[in-house]
Amino acid sequence: MQKIANLKLHILALIVVIIAEAIGTQKFGLVVMLPLLFALVIGGILSLPRLHILNTTQMDRAAKFMPIAMLVLIAKIGLDIGPNLEILLNSGWALIMQEFGHFFGTLIFGLPVALLLKMKREAIGACYSIDREANVAIIGEKFGLDSAEGRGVMGMYICGTVFGALWISLLAGVIAQLDWFHPHALAMGAGIGSASMMAAGVGSIVASYPHEAQLIQAYAAAANLMTSILGIYFALFVSLPVTIKIYEFFTGDKRREDPHGAVLN
Repeated sequence: MQKIANLKLHILALIVVIIAEAIGTQKFGLVVMLPLLFALVIGGILSLPRLHILNTTQMDRAAKFMPIAMLVLIAKIGLDIGPNLEILLNSGWALIMQEFGHFFGTLIFGLPVALLLKMKREAIGACYSIDREANVAIIGEKFGLDSAEGRGVMGMYICGTVFGALWISLLAGVIAQLDWFHPHALAMGAGIGSASMMAAGVGSIVASYPHEAQLIQAYAAAANLMTSILGIYFALFVSLPVTIKIYEFFTGDKRREDPHGAVLN
């Protein structure tokens, strides 16, 4: 029965891909809509409980296939780095400095909004980083995922998983169409540490600059790699401590620990 269930998932995925690719890339003014977006929408419709096409067990099983698909994507992207390695090394500081962009974006813009919405310590987990897998692990290790900070980071992780690719694709497409930034800068901005979001952003940028496709993919892949590696240490030693201090300064909500290091709310 499990093999039949897996076969059903594969057939549905194939049908969704065929339909999305048949629709192709569509441009509506400044907005670039990729097949990925149509696949997300169709997949969302198929998973509606009222349609009884997929149940919760099958959707959980489908989610386990994602890391396998991402491995193929990352391997392909990695192969694009080699031929452009010298160019990427010359842009080293630009790639490193984008970590500060991730930090200031989530802290300077995200934390005030979270506090205005009356979020408590959940704001720390939600706003200290872009909240991908490594960032969830940091919060889980330091506070536990059943803590307020854990609920904040998991909430943002789920939002990023569900809406992240759609948002990045639309945003990157609009900004690329405006022609305000160099396509290489946009490519580095798309590499935020999430393979699916990066792929969505790169697709929109390439649609606007098809002649730069290989370099755009290489810059995005390098930025994604830098974010995945350096971002962990930056989040652990810079972003999280600073976010905690700022939160506690403005709210007076200071977490206490007992002599054994256990956290007391």
